[in-house]
Amino acid sequence: MIDYLHSKKQEMIDLLETIVNTDSNSYDKEGVDQVSALLKNKFEEIGMYVKVHRQTKQGNHLEIKAERESQPKILIVSHMDTVFPKGEAKKRPFSIIGDKAYGPGVNDEKASHVQLLYAMKALKESGSAAVNNVHIIFNSDEEIGSISSKALIEEAAAEKDYSLIVECGRPNDGVVTERKGVGHFVMRVQGKSAHAGVEPEIGISAIEELAYKVIRLQELNDYDQGLTVNVGLIKGGTSVNTVPPYAEAEIDVRVKNNDQAMNITKSIHKIAGEEVVHGTRTELSGGIDRPPMERTEESEKLFNRIRETGKELGFAIHEVSTGGGSDASFTAAKGIPTIDGMGPIGEFSHSETEEYTDLHSLVDRTILLAKTIERLSK
Repeated sequence: MIDYLHSKKQEMIDLLETIVNTDSNSYDKEGVDQVSALLKNKFEEIGMYVKVHRQTKQGNHLEIKAERESQPKILIVSHMDTVFPKGEAKKRPFSIIGDKAYGPGVNDEKASHVQLLYAMKALKESGSAAVNNVHIIFNSDEEIGSISSKALIEEAAAEKDYSLIVECGRPNDGVVTERKGVGHFVMRVQGKSAHAGVEPEIGISAIEELAYKVIRLQELNDYDQGLTVNVGLIKGGTSVNTVPPYAEAEIDVRVKNNDQAMNITKSIHKIAGEEVVHGTRTELSGGIDRPPMERTEESEKLFNRIRETGKELGFAIHEVSTGGGSDASFTAAKGIPTIDGMGPIGEFSHSETEEYTDLHSLVDRTILLAKTIERLSK
């Protein structure tokens, strides 16, 4: 298996170039569907069953197993969408500098598409029965919250023993054992307009009310406990000489555990419900979109098995925690032992210039994934 994958390195790089040079923004259905069609063909070529879950707005999702009626115990999730707009691939196509591959979405997470395909190829080539123990989901909307794929992922996670998420691996052979939960709230304040120079006293400033609330929201931060609240977007008013009748703020929340998620939600609702500027009215929408991926006793056992596999291959696998969200949160919330960051190693996801994948890790992480699947299937 190891020799086979090393012999396929250039082939893997060539496929990665094709996928990176295909735009697949979350809202670019045509582009995402081009990627999904390519992957569908590639997996069918090696004899795997592929079911297309067709979508009307976002790209189609793929569900892949060795056979249609098989009952695998390992779920692997990868997303096909990126944050980059249509045309980005033409603007800065796939390139290689030294041992690093660059291009839009190369690290987040198109290298993982190649990894997954070739891990399955390697298992089949070696005659390993472990290929029958894998259930793969390629979704099209992870970057915008997995709106339509969350249910598919949760359904696929049912009765699974393990979940491996192939977001990018971390430098120095890191995998992710803990992720923060992610919340998005929108606070909308209604006031009353008036001419700011003629009769400002009859106006009610929505911006003033929101300003008080923003200060209180920012005071909710507790960095030591891993809790962050960020009022990242504000808009309001109609003109500079009008008392603003409307203002709104969008709030990003990151929580380390479910207790924090519950408590911060209550606190934000309390701030929304308390009036400072008399006559204003505040509406709050949103909530915690992705639950936290908490490190558990069972996920620790899974990590140890991956670390043991890595040690046998000469890799010093270590665990990291991150504040970014992923689909790992959904499987972890269902009680499935979950490890994230199993993809090829890289850095600077979402960067317009610096995002890269380490090409050495493209093969190494494919070997690690295939060998981990074998170990978990015994």
